[in-house]
Amino acid sequence: MTIPRGAAFAAGMAVMLIASVPAQAQHSPWGPSWGSPGWSNPAGSRLPDRRYRDQREGRVEVSRFVVAGPAAEALGHGPVTVESESGDGPWFAETQRAAYEAAIVDALVGAGYDTQHPSDVQAQVARLRISRHVLVPAEEKKSPVSGSAAVSVGTHGSAYGLAVNVDMTKPRAALVSTRLDARIADKATGKVLWEGYATIATREGDDDWSESRIAGKLASALFDNFPQGEEIEPLGTSLD
Repeated sequence: MTIPRGAAFAAGMAVMLIASVPAQAQHSPWGPSWGSPGWSNPAGSRLPDRRYRDQREGRVEVSRFVVAGPAAEALGHGPVTVESESGDGPWFAETQRAAYEAAIVDALVGAGYDTQHPSDVQAQVARLRISRHVLVPAEEKKSPVSGSAAVSVGTHGSAYGLAVNVDMTKPRAALVSTRLDARIADKATGKVLWEGYATIATREGDDDWSESRIAGKLASALFDNFPQGEEIEPLGTSLD
């Protein structure tokens, strides 16, 4: 009897598949295969997660002090002018300080001051100092691809395995602290009536934290419930 050529081919393939099942069920003479549960991955340790958020980011800390006695009654009304200077750390140019001056002017207006009509009569002056320093340095740039290899040698031969880690996260920018000091003094005598400072931590170059937003955040915190603050004896006459 003549068997059709197509049927003969199908029968041959069936025999090959049946014969291959026991072979696949056998364990490798070199131990567990690469990727199996028993393989000890040489690069199995996880890469450090650089996406975590530092708890200090965006957090504002503030302290305020007000002079004790009747002198404090002069706060919150009348004409006031605003001056600024660069404090410790990198130099803050006048153009950078402008954002802080504008934020303080808005806060002073909200507190009841007149910033549009300066006068020497019962005039006060708000002196600002802006400082910045690094809390956590920027991360170093690293290769996005890393890996390791392992070789297993047995009586029947050897096996070679390679693990590759790909980390496409960008190095984190430096975490910096910005501090805004403010003092309100009697313009004629130089006597300080109120002072405070506020700090905030942000990532350097973060688009979400422009200089204007940082300034607004600090000024708002400083003048919250103005002129409330810890009462102390008459303050000095400068920011030193």
